[in-house]
Amino acid sequence: MSNTWELKSIAECAAEEPYATQIGPFGNALKAIEYTSSGIPVLRGINVNRGRFHDNDFVYIDEKKANELYKYESYPGDVLLVHKGTLGQIGLMPKIRKYDRYIMGNSMMRVRCNPNILLPEYLYYWLSSRDGRHYLLSRVSQVGVPQIQKPLTTLREAILPVPPIDEQEAIAHILGTLDDKIELNRRMNETLEGMARAIFKSWFVDFLPVRAKMEGRPTGLPPDIDALFPDSFQDSELGEIPKEWEVKALRDFLELAYGRALKKDNRRPGRIPVFGSNGQVGWHNEKLASGPGIIVGRKGNPGVITWSPTDFFAIDTTFYVVAKAECRSRYFLFHALIDHDLASLSADSAVPGLNRNLAYLSKQVLPPSNVLESFDMAVKCLFDQQYHNDQESRVLTGIRDSLLPKLISGEIRTLAH
Repeated sequence: MSNTWELKSIAECAAEEPYATQIGPFGNALKAIEYTSSGIPVLRGINVNRGRFHDNDFVYIDEKKANELYKYESYPGDVLLVHKGTLGQIGLMPKIRKYDRYIMGNSMMRVRCNPNILLPEYLYYWLSSRDGRHYLLSRVSQVGVPQIQKPLTTLREAILPVPPIDEQEAIAHILGTLDDKIELNRRMNETLEGMARAIFKSWFVDFLPVRAKMEGRPTGLPPDIDALFPDSFQDSELGEIPKEWEVKALRDFLELAYGRALKKDNRRPGRIPVFGSNGQVGWHNEKLASGPGIIVGRKGNPGVITWSPTDFFAIDTTFYVVAKAECRSRYFLFHALIDHDLASLSADSAVPGLNRNLAYLSKQVLPPSNVLESFDMAVKCLFDQQYHNDQESRVLTGIRDSLLPKLISGEIRTLAH
């Protein structure tokens, strides 16, 4: 660490105002029974669980209760931490936000910095660094629900290197630029996923091209694709479906193959993603199946559908999809399986498990192969761009994670000095 940087406690760097460092409501000050379906949002760990701040998935309290809890209100620039439950989650309250007011929940605490001494962005990155995380997590009680012992005192007594403000700005800018691009990629992927989903729903759920042709309206599709859709419906066991399309059971066009056991200790470094019942859980150097592919949660998180853009290894808490000749479109199968409520087919036991035989009985509208081929052409570029964005974000995350400790310790100095 640079010898020119002062060491200060967070208490010394906090704003000179009441409640600059504050833990959330204690005990009965805020009870779950007081939550409402709308009103003033209550901050929980889920709002800071993947970075700085996530402005959704709230519970609420009414304005009267929020006024009683005024000292727990969070303002832009607050550094937010979880002190109980899922520890290690840190975020920044942004300037641009959905609501006018936010109240901290009872698992949260915050720091409001003195901007002449410590920038909140710099504090956020120090708390996210190896030293900051070690300081907090080394003071966790393992009795009952994990929680930081004497959380507010622990937070206030944390000692960190405090460079001059211009260097703090430079450090926060470098790391923030990387985080901003990672976040942009995540949002782009949400948009791309939504676009692919919208095409699937239009063609295969709402049958909008068929309805448009029935009503004499343009479908908005290129002529070669427009010509693939009929202009009338037929009755089926699932209701009206496009003429000459079929209804088949899932077992007729896909197999749910069992994943294979692969303990964490047996995984070897490699580029093959390993999937569990709730998504990717690691990496390995050997594949179980060729990609792109679809993984279906079997045990623990039954019915969760995950896409793998590459070769993959599905562990024994999952199934993976093997397409049959009747439907080779993995893109179609992925979205079709999302529409089936497979989670409802889980066995009633201590560890929920998806009943494969019941899943096979589920019925699905199946279009002709030429329509599926056109769907693949329409959405493949969207899936490919998501993969590219994910790959780029992995690289950027590696760069950020390697720079973070070196910038925060002063091992790498910015041009600001």
